[in-house]
Parts: sequence; C-alpha cells; structure tokens
Amino acid sequence: MTGIPFVFWLVPIASIVALCTAYYFFSQMMQTDEGSPRMREIADHVRKGAMAYLKQQYRVVLIVFIVLAVIFALMAYVLKVQNPWVPVAFLTGGFFSGLAGFFGMKTATYASGRTAHAARESLDKGLRIAFRSGAVMGLVVVGLGLLDIAGWFIILNLVYHGENAALITITTTMLTFGMGASTQALFARVGGGIYTKAADVGADLVGKVEANIPEDDPRNPATIADNVGDNVGDVAGMGADLYESYCGSILSTAALGATAFALNGDMQLRAVIAPMIIAAVGIFLSLIGIFLVRTKEGATMKDLLHSLGVGTNVSACLIAIATFIILYLLGIENWLGMSFSVISGLIAGVIIGQATEFYTSQSYNPTQKIAEASQTGSATVIIKGIGTSMISTCIPVLTISVAIMLSYLCANRFDLSMSARSISMGLYGIGIAAVGMLSTLGITLATDAYGPIADNAGGNAEMSELGPEVRKRTDALDALGNTTAATGKGFAIGSAALTALALLASYIEEIKIAMARATASGHQFVDAMGRVFQPETASMPDFMEFFQVNLINPRVLIGVFIGAMAAFLFCGLTMGAVGRAAASMVEEVRRQFREIKGILDGKATPDYSRCVEISTRSAQREMIFPSFLAIIIPIVVGIVLGVAGVLGLLVGGLAAGFTLAIFMANAGGAWDNAKKMVEEGHFGGKGSECHKATIVGDTVGDPFKDTSGPSLNILIKLMSMVSIVMAGLTVAFI
Repeated sequence: MTGIPFVFWLVPIASIVALCTAYYFFSQMMQTDEGSPRMREIADHVRKGAMAYLKQQYRVVLIVFIVLAVIFALMAYVLKVQNPWVPVAFLTGGFFSGLAGFFGMKTATYASGRTAHAARESLDKGLRIAFRSGAVMGLVVVGLGLLDIAGWFIILNLVYHGENAALITITTTMLTFGMGASTQALFARVGGGIYTKAADVGADLVGKVEANIPEDDPRNPATIADNVGDNVGDVAGMGADLYESYCGSILSTAALGATAFALNGDMQLRAVIAPMIIAAVGIFLSLIGIFLVRTKEGATMKDLLHSLGVGTNVSACLIAIATFIILYLLGIENWLGMSFSVISGLIAGVIIGQATEFYTSQSYNPTQKIAEASQTGSATVIIKGIGTSMISTCIPVLTISVAIMLSYLCANRFDLSMSARSISMGLYGIGIAAVGMLSTLGITLATDAYGPIADNAGGNAEMSELGPEVRKRTDALDALGNTTAATGKGFAIGSAALTALALLASYIEEIKIAMARATASGHQFVDAMGRVFQPETASMPDFMEFFQVNLINPRVLIGVFIGAMAAFLFCGLTMGAVGRAAASMVEEVRRQFREIKGILDGKATPDYSRCVEISTRSAQREMIFPSFLAIIIPIVVGIVLGVAGVLGLLVGGLAAGFTLAIFMANAGGAWDNAKKMVEEGHFGGKGSECHKATIVGDTVGDPFKDTSGPSLNILIKLMSMVSIVMAGLTVAFI
C-alpha cells in the first residue's frame, strides 16, 4: 500500500500470531480433565455467575457508550469542534477492550477446575495449566491491541495520505480510541472490584472469623460469589485495564514521534511505526518466555517465583537486545540513545516488580513482620501494614523518576537547553520507554492473570474436599498468585505513570490542532500583550508561554490540587461502595446461617445464588458515579480553568494517583500474604487469634488492592484521554 513501509506489516502479523497462540493454549486447556462431578459442578456455578455478571455490566456500559458517542457526534458534525472520526474510534476502543476482558475471563472460568485437577497429579502440571491459561489473557490483550492499531493506521492512511501534516492527524485521531478503552476499563475495574470484594469481605468476616470455617468452605453462602468475583474483577477488569495501557503507550508515542520529526517526512514515518514494531517483536519474545515457565514437585515459594522469573526476565532481556536492532534498521535518528530510553523503561519495570515482590511476598521480611504483628491483635496488623506499604512507595516513585529523566536525556543526547527540538526528542524518548516497559506484556500479564486462576483452583479443591496434598499444592500456587498479582499491579501502575506523561505531551499537541482548526475558521488567539498566537508554527515553549503554564499561575495550582483531590475522592467513593456492598453480604450470610438450619453441619445447602445476586446488584449500582467523575472532572476544569488548569489537573492526578495506587496495592498484597503465612502454621496457624487478626487485615486490604488501588491507574489515564478528546471544546472557551 502506498505510504506504508513493508516492515509495518509485521504489526498485524504479530497480532494474528498472538491470537492464534492464545486459541491454541485455550484449546489445550479445554482438552484436559476438569475432574470429578463435584469439581465440574462448582466450576459451572462460578462460570455461570461470572458470565451473568459480565453480560449485565456490558448492558449498562453499552448505554453509557451510546450516550457518549452521540455527544461526540454532535461535537464533531454539528459544533465542528471535534475530529469526525472520534465517535467511531471511541466505540471501537471500548469494544476491543471489553472483548479482551471477556476472552480472558471465559478462559479463566474454564481453567480453575482443571488447574485443581492437574494439581492432584503434580505441582508442575497445575502451574502450567494456570499459567498458560493466564497467557491467553496476555496474548489476547496484545493481539487485539495491535490489530486495532494496525487497522486504524491502514484506514486513516488511505483517508489522509498526501495531505499536509497527515501523520500528525492520523496519530492524534488514533489516540482518541484510547478514551473508549479507558472508559470500558474503568467500569470493568470498578464494577468488578466492588463485586469481588463485597463477596470476599462477607465470606471472610462471617465465615472464617465468626463461624470459624475454612476459606472456600462449601458451607459458606458467599464462597461462590467470592470465586466469581475473582474472575470479573481480577481477570476481566485487569484485561480491559492493561489493554488500554498497552494501546495508550504505543499511540501516544506515535503521536509524539509525528510531532518531533514533523520537518522530516521519511524520519517522521519511521518514528511513528517504531513503537508498533517494538510491540510486535515483543509478542514473539513473550511467547519464548511463556514456553520456558515450568517447575518441579515440592517447589518452595522462591522456586515458584524463580520459575515465573525465568520466563519474564528472558523475554525482557531479548526485547532489550532486539530494540537496538529494530531502531538501527529503521534508521531512527539517535537510534542508540532511543534504544537506551527503551532499556530504561524495561529496567524500571523490573525494579518496580522486584520491589513489589519484596514488600508483598511472605518470603521477605516486611510481610513476615506484618504477620508477626498479629500476636498483638488486628489493630497492630493494620498499623504495621499501612506503615510498611507507605515506605514501599519510595522505590517505585524514585525508579519512575530516574526512568523519566534517563529516557528523556538519552533521547535528546543529554541536551539540557530546553529548546523546542530538545523537548520534543526527550518526550518521544519518554513515550518509547513506556512502550519498552509494556513490550513484553504478553508474558507479564500472564503472570498477573495466573493469580485469580490459582485462587479459584484452591477454592474448587476446598469445596470438592480434595486431599490435603492437593490443597497444599493449590495453596502454594495461590500464594504465588498473590505475589504475582501484586507485582502485576505495581507494573501496571508504573507503566501508567510513563504513559500518562506521554499523554500529557499529546494533549498539548491536540490543543494546538484544535486551535489550528479554529484559526482556519477565522478565529484569532491573542495573548495579554496583544500578540497573535500561531498554533501551526508554535513550539512547546511558545505554547507554555501563551497559556502561562507555570507555578505562578493560580489556574495551574488549582488544577494540581483538584487532580490530587480527584485521586483521593475516587478512592473514598470506591472504598465506600465496597463497604456498603460488603455490609449487605455480611447480613445475608449471617441470615442464612441463622435461618437455614443445618448449613454448618453440612446437612443443608446454602443459597449461593442470593449472594451472587447481591454482589451483582451492588456492583452495577455503585460503579456509575465514581466512573463518571473521571469523565466529568477534566471537562469542567477545561471549561472553567482552561488549558493551564487541565495541565495542572493531569499533573496533580498523576503524582497523587501514582503514589496512592502503589501504596494501596502493596498494602493489600502484604496483608493477604501475611494471612497466608499464618495459615501455613506460623504464630498458631489456622483458627488461632493471630489468624483472625490477619484475616481482619486482609479484609481491610481487599478493596485497597483489588478495587481502589488498581482503578487509580485507569483514572490517571482516563482523565488524560478525556482531556485530549475534549480539546476542541476547551479551545472553544478560550
């Protein structure tokens, strides 16, 4: 096709390979035995509950998407302040994001029972089924993401080929489908998080603390809802979340490349497709890592972590080497420096993952000390957990800070002059560092999706009353899953920080395009000195000067405060939603224990469906308001405070949201594994007072790590995406 280099076709090929391999892993998993009739029955309950919830959620989200698409259509075709492709791009982004979550959850609900049955034979078989089923999610996300990107790039090339600034128009248009993906991801994360934690808290507080029965005991009415929640929150929600991060990093970097090399058409095209090619090669290298993951019978937690580490680290090392080759062959200006920018993103991802593992794994001192604090009650468990997780934010924040500076300087040849050229090249370096961090998402997401599959396998083994040796193996897989899930959340939050920074720069470019559109219609933009601003030729410093984007401008400072407040407000609303939903669940479980005689003796069957219904209804009701806030706040700030206020908002939201998300994810993971440590026999073991204290800590941490914390990284990016999509409206009020 004219205008598209031959090497670009590696992108759709890689996406198809990823999707075909995902189907192969799914087919392999489906051919394995699901176990006894009881195991099949339990898995079927979970599967039906998860699918019923997801269908209900998609109905609600569909209404939201239709309303927003109509608004965007009015802005594009009536008010003429919007790119005409935005309504369609918005819908496709949401569709593919939801599709990624659906495929991942469908796989997970079929895999958990099979993982439990495989664990009856060996730990290695259980690990392989769980991990490769998790890999389905990873490969579906990167496959659909690159397929969507490649499709839009081809279509828009046909439409805009030969026009002036065609690549800038193409990349900024493609960037808008990220809002659809972000919106879908936020609803999935918030709704799924409320669902899963309402069930989990109810099951733990009444079942384990009050009734003194084991986790996932079939006598607990909330246990099926708990297992369903693991899938809708930690699989479907997470898949939609990282789909949006993956696409956002690639598209924002492509947009920055189009701007940085705007005066060199051939180099501009290479800079635009470079992040796509890196992501495509990352798919092939992720597959190598996936096939390397295996373990042996009797493996310890460190052995299991090492097994997963081999796969992820090999993939990361290979993409690091491949990056130099890719950028050299593409002939990217300063290819060596750009390659080191990618390396800085990769290393940052590894360091954040290792730091998260250190602060959340029971193999290390911080979580062991939290478990030890249980000897003096639940209050000290909570205090120790909060203190430890606050300290745990230091390494990720410093790591991201260093990665930002290194990627910026490597890309612009360590030019500190802050010239327009230096800034553009540096920002492109930051964007490509985010792509580097997410380039091996195929395997890193597999380690994350593995967690809820292993957790559900343990629940199936408990409810099916399998032997203690099976439960020991599933407990080992589950404990590993807690750590990998916490690591995955840290990784997702870290990548969100780099992506959000790239989106911040893309917002400025989108404002300039909106201003150019208004200028072409006869509008003039004049500063306080009476000088006319020319957006077509304005550099980044000129832009900042015109809008007075500095710390003396009260609009910027107000925006920073609102952005920081938005992160805490969002967490408060989602935590409150979990609290209300959990209270309803606690009352229902207590009612069933009280009114259905014989449940605790195993002579009567609990009403599982009632608990599933409570979680579903609560999640659908409670997810609407917090999710809409992320959309409304940037629009209002843009209209009232203008561009300077929006930039302040995005900076404040990024700084507060990133730190708060790391704190919450690590706190929840550490409390969960401290409980697991006690359950292994330390400090009195299961049923002891120490155990009950750690259960309370874990219950507090549940909404931290599975609802509010992981939703924050979507909040950060969604506010950026909304600001980009609404740039035309903001300019209309200047």
